[in-house]
Amino acid sequence: MGIFSSLFSSQKQVLEPFDLSIIGTDMHSHLIPGIDDGSRSMDETIAMLAKFESLGYKKVITTPHIMNEVYPNGPETILGGLSKVQETANSLGLAIEITAAAEYYFDETLVEKVKNKSVLSFDDYVLVEFSFHSKPEFEDQLFFEMQTAAYKPILAHFERYPYYHGSIDKAVYFKEKGVSIQLNLNSLTGHYGQNVKKQAELLIDEGLVDFAATDCHRIQHLMLLEEHLRNPYFHKLGELNLLNKSL
Repeated sequence: MGIFSSLFSSQKQVLEPFDLSIIGTDMHSHLIPGIDDGSRSMDETIAMLAKFESLGYKKVITTPHIMNEVYPNGPETILGGLSKVQETANSLGLAIEITAAAEYYFDETLVEKVKNKSVLSFDDYVLVEFSFHSKPEFEDQLFFEMQTAAYKPILAHFERYPYYHGSIDKAVYFKEKGVSIQLNLNSLTGHYGQNVKKQAELLIDEGLVDFAATDCHRIQHLMLLEEHLRNPYFHKLGELNLLNKSL
């Protein structure tokens, strides 16, 4: 009998907090100060890294937004910022490993970046997000181009796209096409609303989650996560073969 199958055997059962060290590596966050809507200062960044470490994480792959004119980041701004974060964290004795890639918004510039092999990746994975307001077009072309260029696409926070809510069909379709599905841990807390929470639970129930991540922008996101670790769905998530463990 699996862990999750016994979780509801008694309504009075109190679960232990889920051990985030099982995930090990967080691969979606916004920790480089001042370059997107994440950390606003080095002090905030260091506080978040210390919290990640106390929660059991061994590694963070931070992923600043690259979003055309809104967050016009690139390798120079991201890797330059990463170097400063690493230097400060090391000087303060933090043991957690920190590297960087990016979260790419699917706009008219992304396919060309992929063809030019100018995207930031980790283990050849590239994190991509869609618009929250309208269904993407030509996403099959994007993922084909990524795979042709030997990248492995990850679709960020699938559960947050309202046009996919209530169904797993698109998640199944993307996975069959070789696209990994990433889920935000705080979706399980209700942080993004009840519809997002239900979709996150559905993805976990169906075993469709490949990566789980904090999408941390503020230390409050980590504190909220810590408060909800007794949620049974964190334990069920931990039973999946998450790819975070291989990073």
